[in-house]
Amino acid sequence: SLCEYVSTAVTETPKRTFSVKEKKKRSVGAPYKETVDKSVNGEAQRSTGAVQGASNFRSEYRRTGEESRGSNPRQSEPHLETSTFALSGDSAHNQAMVHWSGQNSSVILILTKLYDFNLGAVTESSLWRSTDYGSTYNKLNDKVGSRTVLSYLYVCPTNKQKILMLSDPEVESAVLISSDEGASFEKYPINFNILSLLFHPAQENWVLAYSHDYKLYSSMDFGKKWQLVHENVMPGRFYWAVMGLDRESDVVHIETRIAKGRESQYVKCRAQRCTEGNRQYLFPGHIDTNSLVVQDEYVFTQVTKSGRASYFVSYMRESFRQMKLPKYCLPKDMHIISTDEKQVFAAVQEWNQNNTYSLYISDSPGVYFILSLENLRTSRGPAGNLLVDFYKVEGINGMYLANKIVDNHIKTFITYNKGQTWALLPAPATDVAGNNLHCILPFCSLHLHLEMSENPYTSGPITSKKSVPGIIVATGNIGTELSSTNLGMFITSDAGNSWRQIFDEEYNIWFLDNGGALLAVLHASTPIRQLWISLDEGKKWDRHSFSLVPLYVDGVLMEPESDNHIITFFGHFSHRSEWQLIKIDYKGLFSRRCMDGDYQTWYLHNKGELCVMGEKQIYMKRRPGNRCMLAQDYSRIYSSEPCLCTAYDFECDYGWERQADGKCSPAFWYNPNGVAKSCSSSQSFLNSTGYRKVLSNNCKERGRNVYSPKRVACQPKAPQGLHLSTSHGELSATVGSNVTFMIHLDNGESPSTSIQLDFGDGIKITYSNLSRTDDGIKHIYRMTGIYRVIATAENNLGSDSTTLFLHITSPVDRVYLSAPVVASKEKAANLTAVVWPSHTRTLTFFWWFENSSEPIITLEGSISHMFLREGKNKVTVQVACGSTVLEDSKVITVKEFFRSLLLSFSPALDEHNPDIPEWREDIGRVVSGVPENQLMVSLYPGLPTTAELFILPDEQMLNIFVTALNQGLIQFELKANIRIIVYMTQQTLAPLVDSNSIHSGSAMLMLISVVFVGIAAFFIYKFKRFPLSWQPLSPGTQCGPFDKSSTAVLLTRTWGLQAFFF
Repeated sequence: SLCEYVSTAVTETPKRTFSVKEKKKRSVGAPYKETVDKSVNGEAQRSTGAVQGASNFRSEYRRTGEESRGSNPRQSEPHLETSTFALSGDSAHNQAMVHWSGQNSSVILILTKLYDFNLGAVTESSLWRSTDYGSTYNKLNDKVGSRTVLSYLYVCPTNKQKILMLSDPEVESAVLISSDEGASFEKYPINFNILSLLFHPAQENWVLAYSHDYKLYSSMDFGKKWQLVHENVMPGRFYWAVMGLDRESDVVHIETRIAKGRESQYVKCRAQRCTEGNRQYLFPGHIDTNSLVVQDEYVFTQVTKSGRASYFVSYMRESFRQMKLPKYCLPKDMHIISTDEKQVFAAVQEWNQNNTYSLYISDSPGVYFILSLENLRTSRGPAGNLLVDFYKVEGINGMYLANKIVDNHIKTFITYNKGQTWALLPAPATDVAGNNLHCILPFCSLHLHLEMSENPYTSGPITSKKSVPGIIVATGNIGTELSSTNLGMFITSDAGNSWRQIFDEEYNIWFLDNGGALLAVLHASTPIRQLWISLDEGKKWDRHSFSLVPLYVDGVLMEPESDNHIITFFGHFSHRSEWQLIKIDYKGLFSRRCMDGDYQTWYLHNKGELCVMGEKQIYMKRRPGNRCMLAQDYSRIYSSEPCLCTAYDFECDYGWERQADGKCSPAFWYNPNGVAKSCSSSQSFLNSTGYRKVLSNNCKERGRNVYSPKRVACQPKAPQGLHLSTSHGELSATVGSNVTFMIHLDNGESPSTSIQLDFGDGIKITYSNLSRTDDGIKHIYRMTGIYRVIATAENNLGSDSTTLFLHITSPVDRVYLSAPVVASKEKAANLTAVVWPSHTRTLTFFWWFENSSEPIITLEGSISHMFLREGKNKVTVQVACGSTVLEDSKVITVKEFFRSLLLSFSPALDEHNPDIPEWREDIGRVVSGVPENQLMVSLYPGLPTTAELFILPDEQMLNIFVTALNQGLIQFELKANIRIIVYMTQQTLAPLVDSNSIHSGSAMLMLISVVFVGIAAFFIYKFKRFPLSWQPLSPGTQCGPFDKSSTAVLLTRTWGLQAFFF
């Protein structure tokens, strides 16, 4: 499904991870385990980057020891001020969340917790606060409530003085709010369990909360009061408005799951006014679950039909358009990597890829994509999320790194022009000890690990910073492919043109002093007590001891974008000790602030080519070795000058492919002569030359550029290649829904080309030109059926047409099988399946007879069938409407000969007829009163109440019943004082070919249609039980007309309803 990379609001780190059976390795800040929902793994985890104590640590590699480095360390240690503070009483706590307010604040908050993995809950917590940059801490448990167990800490991103904390819902459901950086808190109870929070990007008091039962709530006062926004919201698929794009700042974009379905809807509404009447459904139709992504100017969705996924994008909140990948890419999966600079980077798994993805980049609207790099290396995170080896270098426009699989080898590539061209990384000339490496391209190169750290307290394997453009520090190796062994640390100071090895082990490296210095900490599973600092871009390193006792380092914290020079190490001395916080002030490394003379310039280039992304750029940086402090706001770019455009500044346009000679040629499936859509609204259009300018490229075009699109006059052509489809490619819709038809014309589009659309239901519409149909043509069908929709394009040079067959259906609520109770052997019997509501040739009927292994399939609801054996035969009909299947069954008695009588009843019976099958069966048994192998009575649905009497076969019994019925002598008592008389309506001949002929066709449909009208008047009759008895007549008794004085009882029934002859 469509995914995006989302930064989390709250993070935490585990103190240690040990179990009875296995002792886990340690590292500097254990890697984060991306959380999943409780419904997935049974643990109440959050979608905010929570860390499990059982996180998987990095594999232990062979190391040479902390002291063995390539460059000689300076033994004179400049002054570092350090202080240590122990969080007493928290030795059992195994998780911590650390927050530094930033913005030159001296406040640090630490929440330590004891997380019980057997219970899946937090059982203890402590909140600590420092107001002196971490020199001392005060425990705040009394302020938040001594019995309150805190589970999570959130910080408002637009005002870091505002803190919101959650209590553990197992103890109490409440939020604790602070507006003064934790100096005081107010507690507010809530009636739902919060799984995650999302703060508004501009309004500091606006918060969205996602609950454990898939509900979304909003608060406009920073959590004091909450209001339900929507139910059935997909986890992580809710977004605040993007400022400048959404009209109202309180708009929320939500993906909601359709009840009991595999599809979702894209809903847009205002956070406090999201009632049904105020909701907007901007995507016409359903979308795949977990596919809504709202990111910058874009909204993405995915729709899968017939096993093939289609992807849609809305740019600048305009109508959705289908994303166009090369025709035979045939994507199986897509993930949005980046939407920076009004362009989409997507990782796409093509039809022939299994473990790799390809990198595609789009035009500004995010519609037309071209291939940038094949076979990207990918992996899966702990929660199954896709991880792509793709890295954007901070501070340099258009510069990216990626790991590609080439002949089963993983190699690192670099681009300076946003993926237009890629090249291998040059290896250093020497190793860390100064030995020549003799690594020659392309047989040998430098390879880097590009994973991003999910733990903010570690640097991860690669880091760069916008404030120091051109400097990249990464973990990697030299050779023919990327390896997980024999790793070292490498640095470039000239944006990847040359590299140096700085360590022969793995280190976590951070930028200090606004990027002017580097801090290195050994990535170790053992305790350490020393760190390394470089002021000359890694050429020399100063070693410093930050603790007398070696420390298991769990993380390193520094205030972001600040002018102070304080670092906080947190960890523990032993497996059972308290959390230790070591404050380091490195301001003593510098003697003064930097002046103009302390800077030097350097030229950005790509292997000597000074024009990068269409311009020559000169940057400023501090002269290596100068011990002066950088100002936070000094300008990094010294000068910038545009270059003249060359082929290097252009990529192949959609439908074009790069050839061996570097030129772009049309792909075999693409017709470059097709006229652009703009031709329908003007007399000329921009015709692609096969190239499109790399976005964000600032080159200056010459007077006549051979690569830019050319304006061409529209040439009249006869319409050709007319295409008609629905907006989602579906060929079915429900009655009353809005169907959007899309029309596309390959050739012949002009202002004089008219479009006519015949909807097939007697309605036609004509447009003067195709441009007026850009947003689609909407139509509503009022009846079910299959409609022939015809589109015709015509101008004075010719015409073209195309046809689409659209199925309009409605859900099937009920199905009733109308079948004779008795049928003649080897004679055709008519069976009818009646469905509600009625349909016209849009259903599929499956007829099952007795023990048949295969059904008879029809598109009509009627079938004629011949039964070949006597006895009881079961018939089942299944009605399929889309994914819905309903069925009904009947048992038919098959006889070679039988007689039947049509019966009617006293009008009083209609008043008590609930018109349900069970009632009709009971009345039928009352009327017959003899074993079913001799006589059967079947009541028909509807009013007035009618029935058919089947005699199987007995001529004498037939005469008795005919005489009794003609004289009104057959009666039964329905209930007290209500006696029903049975009459004969018609006698049929024997043998019967169709014993149900009287009630077939439209008459039967009319009767059955009344069945459910009477459901509202349903009554239940509870009949007393009496033993069944049959009183035979005495020998010689004549079965002639009965005298009313006769008291001979003919029939009695066990249901207490008795039929008498009087």
